[in-house]
Amino acid sequence: MKLSFLHTIKYGVIALAVTLFFSCKDNFKAIKKIGISENEPLGIAENMNAKRTDSGRVVANLLSPKMYDFGNRKFGYSEFPDGLTLYVYDTKNQKSTIISDYAIRYEGTDLIDLQGNVIVATAQNDTLFAEQLYYDQSKEWVFTNLPVTYKSADYITHGNGFDSDKDFTKAEVLEISGQFAVLE
Repeated sequence: MKLSFLHTIKYGVIALAVTLFFSCKDNFKAIKKIGISENEPLGIAENMNAKRTDSGRVVANLLSPKMYDFGNRKFGYSEFPDGLTLYVYDTKNQKSTIISDYAIRYEGTDLIDLQGNVIVATAQNDTLFAEQLYYDQSKEWVFTNLPVTYKSADYITHGNGFDSDKDFTKAEVLEISGQFAVLE
């Protein structure tokens, strides 16, 4: 009888150990998130000066006082609450400048939303002024449906909306409300 009792305890312990072993889950992702609230940014960059290069040549230079990285969200994004200045260089190393008071870049859509005193000045001295402007990185397209002022070499045009390719070679002011010739 004593042998049977020991076998019962032995098999009970083995059954408990197997149950515990198979009930364990891989919680590595959950453990990594400990201490990071979903409402908090994954990272914060201050006095940001990021340069993008292609074949050793600088093609873009992003400057911003602060950036919040919310890549930990289901729909990740980067936020520039204090604005940004972006210099974009073409193949001839000519610089275009983009300035805004606030910006947000959505990771899943490659869409950049620039807001507040948005100014785009091209290397050819064309300048766009808007309160909000979107840039679709995948289509390389700039657009807005809000009021704009576009200054080219010949005209200053006011309108409600703007569409253009990234180089402003196909720039179009929508719903033109006024156009004035530039006198030299």
